[in-house]
Amino acid sequence: MTIVAWDGKTLAADKRMISSGLMRTCRKIWEYNGNLMAITGDWDAGAELIAWFNAGADPAKFPEAGRKDVATLIVINAGGVWQYNAGPYGVLLECRQCAFGSGRDFAEAAMYLGQDAYQAVMVACNFQSDCGGGIDVLTLKTEEA
Repeated sequence: MTIVAWDGKTLAADKRMISSGLMRTCRKIWEYNGNLMAITGDWDAGAELIAWFNAGADPAKFPEAGRKDVATLIVINAGGVWQYNAGPYGVLLECRQCAFGSGRDFAEAAMYLGQDAYQAVMVACNFQSDCGGGIDVLTLKTEEA
């Protein structure tokens, strides 16, 4: 029920949330201390992962909700794209562009065909019925900018 896309400089995500059968909108991407962050999956577990990471990402303090593997935390910074799932050690993804969530395949295809992250999320929202509700966009700040 999410689409998050990264094109190498811009992070975009849809805003749709389904809660108790009702459609709502929410934010799924943030900027904190030079990092861009996104969550997919269970909101509560994702929120705990963000709080854990922003508090220093101490492996000993990894939240139990995170161990259930019901949410993904994506952290993007000058070092690359890091994906955290069920443990405190993220994997560094070796790709320039990537997407996450239920609309991932549509967004990845759109970026492969030359679209940016915003356009990729638009494409995914058009084809993935559980994505939509608007789009948020953040750009990674670099020292050159």
